[in-house]
Amino acid sequence: MVGIADTIRVKVTNLVENILEELGYELVDVEYLTSHGRWVLRLYIDKEGGVTVDDCATVSAEIGDLIDVKDIIPHHYVLEVSSPGLNRPLRKSKDFVGVLGKKIKVKMVSPVEGRRNFVGHLRSFENGILRVETENRVVALRLDDVEKANLIYEFTQ
Repeated sequence: MVGIADTIRVKVTNLVENILEELGYELVDVEYLTSHGRWVLRLYIDKEGGVTVDDCATVSAEIGDLIDVKDIIPHHYVLEVSSPGLNRPLRKSKDFVGVLGKKIKVKMVSPVEGRRNFVGHLRSFENGILRVETENRVVALRLDDVEKANLIYEFTQ
């Protein structure tokens, strides 16, 4: 069942994704949730070389008015624009291709082999199937069944 927050997230994504690309940014993720009693629309953006505070301010100014004019959100909300950070969310096929060999965390919609959560290195991604090496074995996970996934940044010494 799709809730109002999911509907708004999809509408915002559809509205702003191409505009952000024209401005030189990638829309990494959109969240719409309540935090401390208020609604928050959070856009995660990225670009080659990383995102600065000025980039976030530019996107906020460009996108905030557009979302309001289109009347997608029927009540007061706070718009936050941020970089994806070290634990970058993974949503699209190209996101997974970009992190091949790296450590990821995946939460599935439904259990696979009795589990919903997997942490391990992404060994391959082909035809919509993630192959994640966990505890010295490889598990196959369908991208269509992924609820949430993110990169786990590993610090090297």
